Amino acid sequence: MSSRTLNLDETVYSYLLSNIAPETPALRELRETTRETLSMYGMQISPEQGAFMALLCRILNARLAVEVGTFTGYSALAVAQVLPKDGKLITCDVSKEWTDIGREYWMRAGVADKIELRLAPATESLTQLLTAYGTGTFDFAFIDADKTNYDDYYELCLKLIRTGGLIAIDNVLWGGRTADPTATDNSTVALRNLNSKVRQDDRVFATMLPIGDGLTLVQKL
Repeated sequence: MSSRTLNLDETVYSYLLSNIAPETPALRELRETTRETLSMYGMQISPEQGAFMALLCRILNARLAVEVGTFTGYSALAVAQVLPKDGKLITCDVSKEWTDIGREYWMRAGVADKIELRLAPATESLTQLLTAYGTGTFDFAFIDADKTNYDDYYELCLKLIRTGGLIAIDNVLWGGRTADPTATDNSTVALRNLNSKVRQDDRVFATMLPIGDGLTLVQKL
């Protein structure tokens, strides 16, 4: 028993990774390629977060999912691999350079036909999805993009998600800066404000988890 979350040193973290659902070859190779080729590889979610998101989609029996922020496509691949044959993940980003890396591994994994990439500002893409699919039609959403627009992404995803569906919001601890009142940069303030808003939002049931850089799970009521 423990009264608080365990602090993971390298030994414990390695043990954790050895005891979660193993990465598929495509996931592992994509993670390694990102680390080897991009200085900003730290933007990629961790293997345990990918496995956790995949489990959430399985629990939800998710068929239709949306992602805000693709980077090199690791999270998209983790989700797409557990969607049914007729499932679809629509992922939104503005970088062709980064997402082109992911496309190669989506094809290797045989899930490229499940992933629709939209290269445009995410608010535009999400608004278009509301028009095309309607409200309450998506099962799962993942938000991991520019922090100053998180509130807009949250509101749009909340419209897209069905009752009982989930929104996962990444980076809510932001390296501890959201808990530091002296940190007042725009990204930190935006995250801190959204954290407070979600906690008080009577449209949802939400909790914050110490996974990766902090992950908030929001269930639409």
